[in-house]
Amino acid sequence: MTSPYAQDGFSAGFDWGPVGAEVVAGDIVAVVDVLSFTTAVTVAADRGIDVYPYRWRDETAVAYAEQCGATLAVGRSAAGPGEVSLSPVSIRRVTGITRLVLPSPNGSTIAKQLSDSGATVIAVSLRNRLAAADWVGEQLRSTQSKVVAIAAGERWPDGSLRPAVEDLWGAGGFLSALGSDRLSPEARAAVAAYEAISDDLPTYLHECAGGRELTQYGFADDVAIAAEVDTSSAVPVLEDGMMFRST
Repeated sequence: MTSPYAQDGFSAGFDWGPVGAEVVAGDIVAVVDVLSFTTAVTVAADRGIDVYPYRWRDETAVAYAEQCGATLAVGRSAAGPGEVSLSPVSIRRVTGITRLVLPSPNGSTIAKQLSDSGATVIAVSLRNRLAAADWVGEQLRSTQSKVVAIAAGERWPDGSLRPAVEDLWGAGGFLSALGSDRLSPEARAAVAAYEAISDDLPTYLHECAGGRELTQYGFADDVAIAAEVDTSSAVPVLEDGMMFRST
């Protein structure tokens, strides 16, 4: 019997976090982590930097970066001059890097989780929602495949999922741009959330909990980059553990 949570029978679906990514399977999965993993990935792709998603920054991440011949991102608050972190600002400024291992507990973890699922995994943010929707449309033009947007969300101190409204908006913006009339009810709800704030999205992004948190810790410029709606033509695609800019 098909799971009632699978959103079967629709061309596009939507869900939250690692569990949602497993339950609502799609032929193409758009991972959305606006503050900040997928925004950082699009900034890297704009600069020709390939990104290797990874779950945590620990000793295994150090070994993985060496194996990939890549730079390992440092913690956002620990980054010094010339060092790169999950902060999109640091990626925009860095020089001399072509490969980057970018750990994060949410978007990066989900992308890594999906890498062996058989699905095509792409990184979507507000910056590249239109480009990603156009790319997906080309992939699905002659098929009956299903696309799913997964909002990464954040974590409460006890480890439980905290739905992050910025990821809902990013997923909804992407799904809205797809132009499909066969969205699941969950996907339609995401689209409605995006359309409700799209006229003044940068303001809402700075004022939401995630935006306020980054601003409080001194990373308001990262929020500003995340709010660069439709400025990137990059569509980072995950293949063999690496997210590279699709042409």
